[in-house]
Amino acid sequence: MTAWAKVALSAVFLVNFLVAGCALPPKKITSQSDAASTWRGRLAVRVNDAQLQNFSAGFELTGNALAGEMTLFNPLGSTAAVLTWNPQMATMRVDGDIQHHLSLKALIGQVIGIEIPVDALFAWLAGEPVVADGWNPDLSQHANGRVTAKRTTPAPPVEIRLVLDHD
Repeated sequence: MTAWAKVALSAVFLVNFLVAGCALPPKKITSQSDAASTWRGRLAVRVNDAQLQNFSAGFELTGNALAGEMTLFNPLGSTAAVLTWNPQMATMRVDGDIQHHLSLKALIGQVIGIEIPVDALFAWLAGEPVVADGWNPDLSQHANGRVTAKRTTPAPPVEIRLVLDHD
């Protein structure tokens, strides 16, 4: 067999291998919020309590409620913090300082002082009107890149506003 024939045979084998690999069935996703997605925009968390801090930042979020990364940006566009999480732990990096937590929910609770329904938040971003205890999402402007959710109970009242960039 000539060298050219060997190269051609190898190329055919490689193409068949890649095509066969592409023919595998896709992973079943039970809802859009289970898929790894990416969102960019601005977020604000307003807590109606003088003891707790309100929060706003630009963000880029990749992943889902189980695993992902969120970069928060200050008003000048510089990175303020990076949050990463997986089923084993969540971390937050701020100016070289790293904080470790057992979960994303625990990390958020430590940072802003209240719990946010992480699973529901990803569903809301995907446009799914998932109910979370005490929270009322408003997805009426989701098509325009706006998501709002309000918590009235337990106290203190909290409002989350997300404005998503359109790519």
